[in-house]
Order: sequence, then structure tokens, then C-alpha cells
Amino acid sequence: MLRNGLEPWHLLIVAIMIILLFGSKKLPEAARGLGKSMRILKSEAKAMKEDGTAQSTVTPAEPAAQGVPTAEGNPAH
Repeated sequence: MLRNGLEPWHLLIVAIMIILLFGSKKLPEAARGLGKSMRILKSEAKAMKEDGTAQSTVTPAEPAAQGVPTAEGNPAH
């Protein structure tokens, strides 16, 4: 029954409804805000990825030097 979910005329109807609901004046503001949000998300994801690679390069000797309990349960001095 549903061979193609979205055909071109479906997208045209959706675009017309969005323009009617939000108005042509607010659409550029919304697109600008969405672009800014996407840039922030991208930079945060990149920072998290860099932090993840920095944490994965930590050797087991480094946490023990900071007083973190070792496998025996006693803090290393």
C-alpha cells in the first residue's frame, strides 16, 4: 500500500504549511537559531570526543599517583 512514504508533492504541502503557520518573517530567524544551535552542538561533540581520547590515554600509574585507591583498596602513597 505504501510504496513511497514521501513523494515530492508531500514535501511541497509540508513546506506550504510551515510557511503558513510560522510566517515568512520568522522563518529566517528560526533557521539562524537552528544553525547556531547546530554549530554549538558540533563544537561540544568535538570537545567531548577530544576529552574521550585524552582520558583513554591515561596510564594506570597516573591515578595511583593522585591517591586513588588501588586494587587492594589502600590508597597508593
